[in-house]
Amino acid sequence: MIRPTLVLLSFSMALAAGPATAAPDAAIHQAYARLYNFDFAGAHQILDRQIGLAPQDPMPHAVSAAAYLFAELHRLRILEFDFFMDDDKLVDRRKLVPDPAVREKFFNEVASSDGLANARLAGQGDDRNALLALCMTTGLVTDYAALIERRRFATFSLSKRSQFYAHKLLALNPPVYDAYLTFGSAEYVVGCLPFFVRWLVHLDGIKGSKDQGMQELGLVAERGDYYGPFARVLLAVIHKREKRPAEAVRLLDGLVREFPENPLFRQELAHLTLLAHARASR
Repeated sequence: MIRPTLVLLSFSMALAAGPATAAPDAAIHQAYARLYNFDFAGAHQILDRQIGLAPQDPMPHAVSAAAYLFAELHRLRILEFDFFMDDDKLVDRRKLVPDPAVREKFFNEVASSDGLANARLAGQGDDRNALLALCMTTGLVTDYAALIERRRFATFSLSKRSQFYAHKLLALNPPVYDAYLTFGSAEYVVGCLPFFVRWLVHLDGIKGSKDQGMQELGLVAERGDYYGPFARVLLAVIHKREKRPAEAVRLLDGLVREFPENPLFRQELAHLTLLAHARASR
């Protein structure tokens, strides 16, 4: 159980395309909508336009890094739900080679976002977009380390850095509810680990409560600005792990309606619907 739960922790980290004159927040929402529809090229088109319009904004670069990472995870079939269920069902990644060109683009966007964010924070320490961009890129690098480079235990030290920015985001007025994704996923996953692993792994403020983790992910699902759909995906994965397929079906049905172009959501919904019916008929 340890390996898939550690991988889930790394995800502690998301309306069709509009005109190039869209406001910054609108452009980021449009890019995330394309990303959640697995239209990664469409997301990059929106973000490239926004970078040209606002070259000092770190957020388009952070979301561009997310688009590169999730396109690679999709290509490697790492985003499928069964990846998180059991070691025997993990995709045989020995035959799947990460794309070095994508890796370079990903880390270039991370570096660009971090540089712009840190420059903003030097002038204004509570800049909302700068803190959010740093929280996002730290989570994305954690994802890359755990899922692609397979440095799973190293993700705990990276997660601590992500928590640092998440705390700052929640201290703002109003708080950035997307930051609860970091804490909610950590609470659930640490709660799944055996006691001796929880004793060795220390994350500040994380008690290892699966219930609290689900409550915090629920906050993101309801009030998150960008990560709401992603929180619902994580909750669906958790419900499947906890043998509550009907709850996973409810969440996935909403995601399919919201993002009809995403083939993975439809695939997982069909599978879980059959599972829920089989469980109900017992």
